[in-house]
Amino acid sequence: MTSAGAGRRQAPAPGRGGKPVLRRAARAEWGPLLRTVRAALAASRLRAIPVTLTAVGLTLVFQFVQNQAWGYRAVQNIGSVQADEHLWLALLRTPLSLFVPALDLPVWGALAQILVVFGIAEICVGRRQMLAVAYLATLAGTMYARIGIWIGPVSPLGLPDSDKYVTDTGPSAAVVGLAVFVCWRYRAWFTCAAVAVAMVVEVVSIKNNLAGKEHVAAVLAVLVLCGLMELWSPRKPGDAQRVSGSAHPR
Repeated sequence: MTSAGAGRRQAPAPGRGGKPVLRRAARAEWGPLLRTVRAALAASRLRAIPVTLTAVGLTLVFQFVQNQAWGYRAVQNIGSVQADEHLWLALLRTPLSLFVPALDLPVWGALAQILVVFGIAEICVGRRQMLAVAYLATLAGTMYARIGIWIGPVSPLGLPDSDKYVTDTGPSAAVVGLAVFVCWRYRAWFTCAAVAVAMVVEVVSIKNNLAGKEHVAAVLAVLVLCGLMELWSPRKPGDAQRVSGSAHPR
């Protein structure tokens, strides 16, 4: 070998050791989830998320009706929840309250949340689990409102008495609950922690009100559910790699 040849160093082959650390971390975090969503949409397109599309349509209908003089009271009677109402009435209204957009927020925000998060959840965990977790998270917020008012404003966990008259509707509690649940199922631990921390930061620094604290209650309720499911059916070592190829009951 000549001295010139000895001094040359062979360039590393493409794809070997050249992947940025962040790209590898992102693939490890979201790769299985994204592959599941991509495969379902490629195979069935919008037929993969019929419940999500129904929820979007229902939200649009409620938005239109509640903004009409003849429809506002009807929507309030079937989907509006307040902490000063009888508990049984609030429980009856809670499922539909998820699809009634808050009057003080733009409806496109609620629609985007439902389409993206509900759609991912419907594909990744199945319709039944999606609906069950969404209801659990919304119910946790409804129940927290009553508990928080009972505790009172003397505690950081409490609420002022005036909050019992606040109309409590919208999909946000269900959205954060579903985000945590899907991240747990797909072992996206960083994202799961980020959602939980973001909800706490929201209460501490941005939105220290009923809505913000309900988000924290929803996250806690779903985390408890995830813990119980983890204990009830512990995963085997290879389950995290196989989750993207599993079939979830519809």
